[in-house]
Amino acid sequence: MYISKISLNESSVFKEIFASGYALHQAVWDLFADRPDRKRDFLYRLDTFGKIPQGYTVSARKPQDADCIWHIDSKEYTPQVKFGMRIGFTVRVNPVVKREGKRHDVVMDAKYKMRATASGQITVKAAQEIITEACGKWIEERAEKNGFIVLKHDDELMFRVDGYQQVRFYKPKGEELIRYSTVDITGALEVVNEQSFTDMLLGGFGPAKGFGCGLMMVRRI
Repeated sequence: MYISKISLNESSVFKEIFASGYALHQAVWDLFADRPDRKRDFLYRLDTFGKIPQGYTVSARKPQDADCIWHIDSKEYTPQVKFGMRIGFTVRVNPVVKREGKRHDVVMDAKYKMRATASGQITVKAAQEIITEACGKWIEERAEKNGFIVLKHDDELMFRVDGYQQVRFYKPKGEELIRYSTVDITGALEVVNEQSFTDMLLGGFGPAKGFGCGLMMVRRI
């Protein structure tokens, strides 16, 4: 496996790629598209610093930039995980639950429930509390099967939720609407199953991995 730091060049195609969410997503996929029938064997996360999209990929193969539009720095990635290890983490996730065969955004679910019982509009503070509580419950329910628990202090989860957003765009030459939500979760965890946690680091956490979610960045604390 490889971990790669990638950043988009300000080339002649920069504005075209940066202007469309789907085009930027496709530009990352093109780094691993060595044949038409290739299935996804990578994770990625992109952020924008200034005007330049940059981020990381974790992949079975080194990314190959045939169009010369990326700066790429790759190295082998072999996580050294031990039971009881405490780790700081950040991960972008798509927090959804399945109900009656459909996926539902846990944040919007929680907001709808509060609106049904609240009088008046939800304040900014209340909205942030809803997001934090909903995402905290979501990650706790999925943590142990992925080999970790989120650490607590005074019975409160040690994590922070930032940047909730709903993403929508259409695929080119079609009418299919791509729609999903993301949040960035930063916190501290403890490894409780070495193999499950390693598998998660290499395979991703949660859904929408093909759209830049699920890559957990970690550091020992």
